[in-house]
Amino acid sequence: MTRRYSFLSIMREALRNHRGWKPAWRKADLRDRYDVVVIGGGGHGLATAYYLAAEFGITNVCVIEKDWIGGGNTGRNTTIIRSNYLQPESMALYGLAHKLYENLTQELGFNVLFSGRGLVSLAQTRHELDQLTRIADANRHFGIDSWLIPPQEIRKHVPMLAEDSRSRYPILGALYQPRGGTARHDAVAWGYARGASQLGVDIVENCAVTHLVSEGDKVVGVATTKGTVLAGTVAVTAASASAEITASAGVRLPLRAQTLQALVSEPIKPVLDVVVMAGAVHGYVSQSDKGELVIGGGTDSQIDHSRRGAPPRIEESAAAMVELFPSFARLKMMRQWAGTVDMTSDRSPIIGPAGPANLWLNCGWGTGGFKAIPGSGYVFAASLANGRPHPIAAPFGIDRFQDGRVIDEDAAAAVAH
Repeated sequence: MTRRYSFLSIMREALRNHRGWKPAWRKADLRDRYDVVVIGGGGHGLATAYYLAAEFGITNVCVIEKDWIGGGNTGRNTTIIRSNYLQPESMALYGLAHKLYENLTQELGFNVLFSGRGLVSLAQTRHELDQLTRIADANRHFGIDSWLIPPQEIRKHVPMLAEDSRSRYPILGALYQPRGGTARHDAVAWGYARGASQLGVDIVENCAVTHLVSEGDKVVGVATTKGTVLAGTVAVTAASASAEITASAGVRLPLRAQTLQALVSEPIKPVLDVVVMAGAVHGYVSQSDKGELVIGGGTDSQIDHSRRGAPPRIEESAAAMVELFPSFARLKMMRQWAGTVDMTSDRSPIIGPAGPANLWLNCGWGTGGFKAIPGSGYVFAASLANGRPHPIAAPFGIDRFQDGRVIDEDAAAAVAH
């Protein structure tokens, strides 16, 4: 049962440096050997560890994180959740994730603040309308609840949009997913970390992986800044750092690291109760539970691991919002952040065996990582537990780039999320 805290008890704990609060997960020391070592303590790694223990009874598992839990891309995104992709393989994967998100608070006993408020993807050019029509047709065929709506219905959902007479881009229609929405990014990481820890999984923070340990054609362990650990299976879920880690085992990954930025406005009264995405101006926005507008845009064109971002992208994102919502023009921006996304050529992830025995991959999520966390963790855990790719994960193997079986979501994305 979740413990409830009164205002006075919270103040009392604050005054005594929270000494009375039990940590959400155990601070474990690295042991000599595990059945499974998961490299990367973001959402995908933590969800994998949780489902290994909860669904498949594999608890001799360690999650190794070079920094702190939730300090990477899981805590550096705009928290959008949707499943209305174009390709059937993507719809199956993101559709599973979406369904798991809807019950994740109950599953973990930890409030992840999932809000299925609805998501509107605007078509502001004829090309966009044709593209969204194609996606809507594919969604309907594969049972995803997403459809086109006309301009008059769009304005019922988003009455603050600029009038066409004042806008450079007319609104021709939109792809609407009523179950799309948001969740609290750090709560997702904390919930999975606590759930995995309670089931016996070790979580080791501030522990960087230096290289993989190989014997012949198989990987047998991981060398870290806290020592070497042997493992029956090594699972790499380290986003843009995955390529550097697997290179030590002779595996080259087709990943490109780019910076994706977001910014947050000062809090205002509730004015926006859906997520709005717009490819023509390359921006997207939602309103947080604190009243802030969470604004995102496109990826920086430069290859970069710095997580710093660049002023031109901030200006572009702000300009996009003013184009859509002129009434936001006088809002102050309070903070900005950036994450490093690992992009594949087809904008779909890599899930499956890496080549050397015992080495598995879950990376290349690009801008779609947060919305996929529960589904990614579940199918990856099932793959590790059974020693073969889960049916939903099977199409996303790294061999698809050699065989030409790409899962092209590049054009369908329209905007970064």
